[in-house]
Amino acid sequence: MVPTSILDSLLEQEQALFATQHPHSQQLFAAGQTNYLYGTPSHWMRRWAGGFPVYVNSAQGAHITCVDGINYIDFCLGDSGSMCGHASPAITGAVAAQLSQGATFMLPTVDANWVGAELERRFGLPIWGFTTSASDANRAVIRIARMITGREKVLVFNGCYHGSVEEALVALQGDRVVMRKGIHPNAVDPARISKVIEFNDESALEVALATEDVACVLAEPVMTNFGLIEPREGFLDKLREVTRRTGTLLILDETHTFSNGPGGYTAAHGLSPDFLVVGKSVGGGIPVGLYGMNRESAERFWQLVPKVNPARVRQSSHLGFGGTLAGSAVQIAAVKVVLHEVLTHAAFAKMIDLAQRLASGARRVISDASLPWYVAQSGARVEIMYAPNPPRNATDVARERNNVLEALVHVFFMNRGVLITPFHSMMLLCPASETADIDRTLIVLREFTVLLRESRAYTLAYP
Repeated sequence: MVPTSILDSLLEQEQALFATQHPHSQQLFAAGQTNYLYGTPSHWMRRWAGGFPVYVNSAQGAHITCVDGINYIDFCLGDSGSMCGHASPAITGAVAAQLSQGATFMLPTVDANWVGAELERRFGLPIWGFTTSASDANRAVIRIARMITGREKVLVFNGCYHGSVEEALVALQGDRVVMRKGIHPNAVDPARISKVIEFNDESALEVALATEDVACVLAEPVMTNFGLIEPREGFLDKLREVTRRTGTLLILDETHTFSNGPGGYTAAHGLSPDFLVVGKSVGGGIPVGLYGMNRESAERFWQLVPKVNPARVRQSSHLGFGGTLAGSAVQIAAVKVVLHEVLTHAAFAKMIDLAQRLASGARRVISDASLPWYVAQSGARVEIMYAPNPPRNATDVARERNNVLEALVHVFFMNRGVLITPFHSMMLLCPASETADIDRTLIVLREFTVLLRESRAYTLAYP
C-alpha cells in the first residue's frame, strides 16, 4: 500500500533538512562519540529520527529550545519524566529549598508521612515504598510476590515494557518465550522465569495461570510500548478474577498510565490490584519509583520478614531491594509538591481536555485525507496508529508497522517544531500545554497529509 521507495526518498529529504537546521547539535553528537557508548549519556537519547538528537539549551513549560535556537512544542516530555512540564516553578522551588537543607540522610523527614497518606488517598493502596526508578520498583514487587507465594514465574504481555526488569525483557515467538530483539539473556533462562501471552487474550490467560506456578502478573492497564493498546471490554475484570482464583498476585505498572488522572488508570476505572508501581512523572524530574500494596499482601510479607530488634541487631534487612537513596529528602520534597501543587485534579482535567481536542482534531485531519489511520486516546495521551482499526495486542501493531513511515512522521514534525515520543507516535500533554500548541500540531499534521498526497506515497488511500 505504501511505496517504500517514495517514503525512503521523502525521509532522506527531511533528514537533510534536519541536518541543515541543526549544525550545532550535529557537531555535539559527533563529539559525543568520543566518550559515550551510544554517543550520548543514555541510549534513549539517540533514538530520534533525524539521524542525531537535538541538544537542549533550555526548557520551560511545554516547550524546549535547542542549541541551534529552535523552539519546539514538546509532546515527548522526557517519555513521561517531565509530565509536570519543564522547569515547573513549584517543583524547582521545593527541590531547591530541600537541597539547601540537605539532599539525603538515610533518615526520614516530616513530609514523608504526608506523602504516604496522599498516595493511599489517590491510588487506594495503603502501604508504600520508595525506590530510585520504576524499574527498581517493579523488581521489588516481583521479589515480594515470589517471597509470599513461593512461586517463581512472572507473567507479562507480549510487547510490554516495564523498564530493565529481567522478567519482562521477553517476547512471544509462536508459543515460545524468547528474549526481545537485541537483548542478551544475561545467563538467565527466560522460559524458566517468565510466561508471555498476548494482551486481551482471555483464553491464553486462563491456560497460563491454571498451573498455579505464576507468582504475579506484571501489566500496564493500557499497553503503551507498541502504541496505545487498550483493554477490550471486560478484560481487566477477567484478569483480576483469574489472578484471584489461581492465587496469583496482580501488579499494575502505572508509570505511563498515571496520565489518566490523579490516581492513574486504577482510580479512574476502579481497579483493585495487589500492587501498583508508578515512576518518572511523580518525581517531577527527580528520579523516583514508588510501589504500593494492599494490606493483605503487606501482612503476608511482614510474616516472612525475619524478626529482629534493629536497636540491638544491626544487620541488613533490605531483602534484596531498595537503596540508600530511596526515600531521600529530595525525593520526598519532589513527590509532595507534585501531588500537592502540580498534578492536581484541575491539572489533569485540563490535560485530558486538551488531549481530547488533539485526538478529535487529528481524526478530522486524517478523515479529510482519506488515510487508513486510527487515533487512540487514553487520558492525557494521544497516539496516531498507522492502521485502520484499534489493535488487540502487540502482534497486531507489528503486523501493520512501517518503520520508514514512522521515521518520516517524526522528522517531518521535528522540522516544523513539534517533538513527539521517538519510539512511536505518542503525544503526552502536561499542565503547561496550551490550545495554541494543539492547533499548531494539527496544522503540521495536515501539512504531512498534503505531502503524502502530492508525492503519491499512499496510492491506495488517494485514488
